[in-house]
Amino acid sequence: MVTVVEEVDHLPIYDLDPKLEEFKDHFNYRIKRYLEQKCLIEKHEGGLEEFSKGYLKFGINTVDGATIYREWAPAAQEAQLIGEFNNWNGAKHKMEKDKFGIWSIKISHVNGKPAIPHNSKVKFRFRHGGGAWVDRIPAWIRYATFDASKFGAPYDGVHWDPPACERYVFKHPRPPKPDAPRIYEAHVGMSGEEPEVSTYREFADNVLPRIRANNYNTVQLMAIMEHSYYASFGYHVTNFFAVSSRSGTPEDLKYLVDKAHSLGLRVLMDVVHSHASNNVTDGLNGYDVGQNTHESYFHTGDRGYHKLWDSRLFNYANWEVLRFLLSNLRYWMDEFMFDGFRFDGVTSMLYHHHGINKGFTGNYKEYFSLDTDVDAIVYMMLANHLMHKLLPEATIVAEDVSGMPVLCRPVDEGGVGFDFRLAMAIPDRWIDYLKNKEDRKWSMGEIVQTLTNRRYTEKCIAYAESHDQSIVGDKTIAFLLMDKEMYTGMSDLQPASPTINRGIALQKMIHFITMALGGDGYLNFMGNENGLTFQEKATTGAMINADVSGALSTLITFGTRSCLIKLCNLSHLTYLIFNCTNIEQYMNAFDQAMNALEEEFSFLSSSKQIVSDMNEKDKVIVFERGDLVFVFNFHPNKTYKSYKVGCDLPGKYRVALDSDALVFGGHGRVGHDVDHFTSPEGMPGVPETNFNNRPNSFKVLSPPRTCVAYYRVDEDCEELRREGAVASGKIVTEYIDVEATGGETIYGGWKGSEKEDCGKKGMKFVFRSSDEDCK
Repeated sequence: MVTVVEEVDHLPIYDLDPKLEEFKDHFNYRIKRYLEQKCLIEKHEGGLEEFSKGYLKFGINTVDGATIYREWAPAAQEAQLIGEFNNWNGAKHKMEKDKFGIWSIKISHVNGKPAIPHNSKVKFRFRHGGGAWVDRIPAWIRYATFDASKFGAPYDGVHWDPPACERYVFKHPRPPKPDAPRIYEAHVGMSGEEPEVSTYREFADNVLPRIRANNYNTVQLMAIMEHSYYASFGYHVTNFFAVSSRSGTPEDLKYLVDKAHSLGLRVLMDVVHSHASNNVTDGLNGYDVGQNTHESYFHTGDRGYHKLWDSRLFNYANWEVLRFLLSNLRYWMDEFMFDGFRFDGVTSMLYHHHGINKGFTGNYKEYFSLDTDVDAIVYMMLANHLMHKLLPEATIVAEDVSGMPVLCRPVDEGGVGFDFRLAMAIPDRWIDYLKNKEDRKWSMGEIVQTLTNRRYTEKCIAYAESHDQSIVGDKTIAFLLMDKEMYTGMSDLQPASPTINRGIALQKMIHFITMALGGDGYLNFMGNENGLTFQEKATTGAMINADVSGALSTLITFGTRSCLIKLCNLSHLTYLIFNCTNIEQYMNAFDQAMNALEEEFSFLSSSKQIVSDMNEKDKVIVFERGDLVFVFNFHPNKTYKSYKVGCDLPGKYRVALDSDALVFGGHGRVGHDVDHFTSPEGMPGVPETNFNNRPNSFKVLSPPRTCVAYYRVDEDCEELRREGAVASGKIVTEYIDVEATGGETIYGGWKGSEKEDCGKKGMKFVFRSSDEDCK
């Protein structure tokens, strides 16, 4: 271990942040723990890569003409494999236990066929120290189902080993890793319009094309791992290697991922390794029969129970727990071709107090102390090292609210190894403003501080609203803004009320400034792009019953010309489901354009981020990100003519994206074919003589509650940039459905024409340059 000591004498993270050296003992301890664990795995298991192939050893596998089943259950005194294959009688299929507490059995094939048929039910039966026999679903099972016709029916483990002709074969390679992820977060089961659980194949065929059309480059899927309690939205996992059977089979999920790859979409999975369901009958908790923590997946006593989540907490120091969790990650990555993960509940993993009733002020002593759970951190370091070794282009996101330093620095620097963390303070700020502050009392400085308050060496995913607002009883931003008028005022057949006008304007502004200033990537939860929320209310008081679908019409569906409310009664559940209307499609079109603008100008991956103006009186925020200049006017009613805006480079600027364009439900007050020429400000190289510390400026028209992005025209390449207005014109007509009027319509710098090829689908938009030669 002398080599290990020498390796951690100085870590690169100290060069990035000298304040971390004060906690050198802490970092030395945890990096040594990581290296020691890694060395032990290499010595006894042949390395992390071999160790993480546990799913090929544990559970039910076919090897050399026989079926072999292994299960770690050191507390068991006797064990049997039972199932439909032996009529649930395990007398002839008793298992043997080795010195590590691993039970195994080898069953020879019968007439050349596996003794346990594909798609047949199985369970692990064992007798514990108390003398009782219990039946449990195999911990490594790859499929689990229940009888939907019976209320509260338990799950059965299902042996999933389809013949070659029924196995899904991937056809498309993984798309390359984008410089900045634009993530569409979705729940497959809730993605349809009918009051039933949607399937993986329905999502692949109906939803993925729309996500791609809105210019996202990544899909993040919730609730993939099997969870018996549907209302947990996938966060109380019972079967870690099994796909959620409500939406289909493992082969169906593979089809979904492959379809996404064919569209150029990367796929991340919401993985829950922070805790497990306390369900004894269906889940991993059934293996805890009162044994000590070294023989269990979980800690014992209070340390093994999360009192707010009512769930079990893993013992990350246990060898077999490490094998189970690391293999779980590799299984989903190798077998299903996922491109990465979003780790749920990382804050709970980082600290022994799990963040419960704990406020984080940014003091480093809050992060590096005896409260830190080094076992969990070592597991995450091993996991991130493994995933990036197996797939260097993997994207791994941490859901952490604490802001722990170096969480998103590479493991070999002394960090935990994540690529991104979620900027969780941002949606909280918007909720606070929308619920508690009048528009005139919004602080421009506070908004900017919230959006930019991140460690510059660690990347963040910004998002304006979380999935909790849509599915766990709160309200989305659109409903906080427009509330009951969402039911009656969302049709273009009537003039928009002041509430609707304000709501649509701020919906666009909040999401755009969050994307442009809030991080190094962007995330949107399904349905938020068109301002809709879909919450189920059960008359029983439960949020969602586990045996009834939680289907939600959250994706934009055009064709209705006015707000349609469908009231669907399913026994004890009542659903309010909306079809998209004219006004919602404006918000969807703006979402499309935001993403296309980022795809064209790559501002999220730019290190250039300069806020030049936070005017509290004018309620204006001006900043530069990459090659763009952004102007946000949050004032409720003031229009600023010839508003002076600072910028870096001299030249000619034009509108790249305008929230006030008619195509986005605005009022068309900003000219898109206007050239904005800069003027020099002060002495070059002397910031104090400049305007807002910027060497150049230009003047713009800034209407109230609008946001406009400007790009600098490259005179030599203007032909290539002529598509600049409204994000390069990458708005897909099939998903806009603005009803075309006869003849020709011009919106600012946009021209729409009704032609045979687009009249049925909607307006076809063509950028009209002021330069006749560039038409």
